[in-house]
Amino acid sequence: MKAPESVREEMLATVPRLRAFAVSLAGNVDRADDLVQETLLRAWTHLDKFDPGTNMPAWLFTILRNLYRSEYRKRRREVEDVNGVHAERLVALPEQTGRVEMQEFRTALTKLPEDQRDALILIGASGFSYEEAAQICGCAVGTVKSRVFRARTQLAKSLAMEAVDQQDDQPSVPKGDAA
Repeated sequence: MKAPESVREEMLATVPRLRAFAVSLAGNVDRADDLVQETLLRAWTHLDKFDPGTNMPAWLFTILRNLYRSEYRKRRREVEDVNGVHAERLVALPEQTGRVEMQEFRTALTKLPEDQRDALILIGASGFSYEEAAQICGCAVGTVKSRVFRARTQLAKSLAMEAVDQQDDQPSVPKGDAA
């Protein structure tokens, strides 16, 4: 943007006072220099909003003060972590583990005998009751319970899980009813 020379000179003439004000606010010379630089950048970018003939230093000081206050509010919510102690505790799990685990599950599922896999999918994934699954499979309810139990146990072993949740569906199958 091409500004009149007088506006440019007035902005530059205000820099020492801006810097002194910024140091008094920030308490740090480096931070003050950054504030002054950001103030001048914003003023230059929004020079079209400045009314010629009004008080340029007052406009610049207002921008600087507002910048400082905005950053102060933002910093209040931030945690200082000089030694990286807080950052070390943050963990972002890689996204690909879910895909790898799902692929491992699918592979383990395909290794199950077909009757066990079908019973497990009907009960676990499709939400059928044991009675409905038994009707679909054409076998007794106890047989379906047994198949689901054995499928869960085999999946847990294949996936190296520590324990299988055996809920209330552990089968009590009569000898002649097992599949």
